Amino acid sequence: MARVTVEDCVLKIPNRFELVMTAAQRARDVAAGAGLTVERDNDKNPVVALREIAEENVDFAALEETLIKGLQRYIESDEPEEDEMDVQALALDVSGEAAEPNEKDEVAEDELTVHDVAAEEVQAAMDEAEAMMEGAEAKED
Repeated sequence: MARVTVEDCVLKIPNRFELVMTAAQRARDVAAGAGLTVERDNDKNPVVALREIAEENVDFAALEETLIKGLQRYIESDEPEEDEMDVQALALDVSGEAAEPNEKDEVAEDELTVHDVAAEEVQAAMDEAEAMMEGAEAKED
């Protein structure tokens, strides 16, 4: 990398760590096919990214947001959590209003839902544990 390019960038982004992270993200974007704002001049992507930063041709806020999203491990969902859904269902029960089921929401009586299967498995495990406890108590007597 050209030393002049790095020195020019440090004037724009004083924190060298932030500069490296921002330039690396811009280089990734360029490698992924993002449009260039400066001439390539046979330079590699990191040098092009630094030159763009030095000339302030890139949106620093957008780069920072993309960088943060790329490093996140947990992505929040907009779906309500189970507790919120239970509260909403209780509110409907209390108000006396019930939503009309859609055809796709209806389940045939002979079909089991995942919740039903899990409940049956838990009940079977509890029954088995209870039987084992009774057997152990009988042996002790």
